[in-house]
Amino acid sequence: MTVLPDDGLSLAAEFPDATHEQWQRLVEGVLRKSGKEVSGAAAEDALSTTLEDGLRTRPLYTARDAAPDPGLPGFAPYLRGGRPEGNTAGGWDVRQRHAALTEGAVLADLENGGTSLWLVLGEGGFPVADLPRALDGVYLDLAPVVLDAGRDTGAAAEALLRLYADKGIDAEAVRGNLGGDPLGYEARTGTALDIAPYAALAARCAEQYPGLRALTVDALPYHEAGGSAAQELGASLATGVAYLRELTEAGLGVEQAAAQLEFRYAATADQFLTVAKLRAARRLWARVAEVSGAPGAGAQVQHAVTSPVMMSRRDPWVNMLRTTVATLAAGVGGADSVTVLPFDHALGLPDAFARRIARNTSTILIEESHLARVIDPAGGSWYVERLTDELARAAWEFFRSIERDGGLPAVLRSGRLRTDLAATWAERSKKLAGRREPVTGVSEFPLLGEKPVEREPAPEPPSGGLPRVRRDEAYEELRARSDAHLAATGARPRIYLATIGSAAEYTARATFAANLFQAGGIEPVTEGRFEDSGATEAVLCSSDGQYAEQAERQAESLRAAGAGQVFLAGRGDYSGIDAYVFAGCDAVDVLSATLDRMGVS
Repeated sequence: MTVLPDDGLSLAAEFPDATHEQWQRLVEGVLRKSGKEVSGAAAEDALSTTLEDGLRTRPLYTARDAAPDPGLPGFAPYLRGGRPEGNTAGGWDVRQRHAALTEGAVLADLENGGTSLWLVLGEGGFPVADLPRALDGVYLDLAPVVLDAGRDTGAAAEALLRLYADKGIDAEAVRGNLGGDPLGYEARTGTALDIAPYAALAARCAEQYPGLRALTVDALPYHEAGGSAAQELGASLATGVAYLRELTEAGLGVEQAAAQLEFRYAATADQFLTVAKLRAARRLWARVAEVSGAPGAGAQVQHAVTSPVMMSRRDPWVNMLRTTVATLAAGVGGADSVTVLPFDHALGLPDAFARRIARNTSTILIEESHLARVIDPAGGSWYVERLTDELARAAWEFFRSIERDGGLPAVLRSGRLRTDLAATWAERSKKLAGRREPVTGVSEFPLLGEKPVEREPAPEPPSGGLPRVRRDEAYEELRARSDAHLAATGARPRIYLATIGSAAEYTARATFAANLFQAGGIEPVTEGRFEDSGATEAVLCSSDGQYAEQAERQAESLRAAGAGQVFLAGRGDYSGIDAYVFAGCDAVDVLSATLDRMGVS
């Protein structure tokens, strides 16, 4: 139905509303032109995209896809935000991470857009004894401090609280998080910690420091081990429930216990999935609080961190684009605090320029794009509401499966959680290998001649538990082999692109082949004859019509000229062709085998 505007004038009043069925018929016609004979719902399915966790995104959402009522910001189920005012007052908290003491870096962050600090101490960070030096000059009554000290949390917490006392900071003015996360530490290292001291720390905060939290529910270990969005959410819920049980057994009420928790999630360049994940997380935690008897304590406090998994080491400048999209998604999703990892995070310690760009990413989105001025701007979108609902249901089922198996500590120690995450990553790795999930600058549009970006090494993070994966890892191994070959011989391994016909006929497949082989560090040669190229293998590039006429003859000529392997860019069945490369082929397998034959170890 057409709703008339306030002035009564509707330019569409003379036109009947289009129906869903009419749209499907138009889709059928488009697909028919591409050779697909499908109709009705099957036509819509042909345009749908399958995500992890059994989710599917459809090409069109309408009112019939509406999800349950999301409520209002600041009210259960808190899906639209944990506070009535959202982040409208001044934007989200811009939380800068520091894992090493770099002269002037902490103050530079706080003086230029950062609003809180995330300090990594002990394993993977700087010594706890250096905490006073790290915070020298910081106005601790203005800048919240969040600790991340692993098994050294107790010592780090005491050092920080002593600093507050020494500087005369009133206990009620203290803000931040002591960062205790024994289950997160066990996930990272495989070493179990006694939760009792953390419960005592929480009780102390609840009694003496009303604005200070004691525990972090960090979902990054599960994200970084290759987990899906639903697995990340489910594991975080199970962790939060485990902490609620321990804190209430230690004498805290459910409301007090819930107030001691802050949840940390990964924000990825998958914009809509990140928005849905943060919204779903709040809804799920509200449900936990409700069944725990404290529905008013269900407003989850969220800290979003741009995903380490998506950060590439090659062409790291592209990471600025990834983190910008992730930060936008975190802001739209309603995160209370956001940490933008510097673009060189995967290479070592960030330099001043990288930290500045990371800070300014949030600043631009808040101050120039005014992203925080609207509470839950994605709310009401049929797509976002449906995705949020479906993701929440998938995450709840994963959480329930963990609880059925004894809770998070049990599934960590039995190896069940590791197996689940590994299975998810194995499926995703296939997409990465086939470039169905492209990584710009790595598996797509690589730049072989780029000047390496070098950084001082960062402290080694805790290890021994769940693995840490990266999207670029398979291609990074291939490029490392090529780099070693370049260092040893003065040249990269080469492949000759044998183009047939006119530029209009061969350009598309020549570009495809060049991108494919450069992703493995193999330099494509397009000029001159094969004999003069320095290559030992070749790939034919042209149209299907030209292949039908010339592929076999050209392959024979290349073989006679010394080519040990002849590829064809595309599909077919031609004599003399050893292998075919095409969109969706296992690029990692092709490139690894090619480097093996070329003697690149």
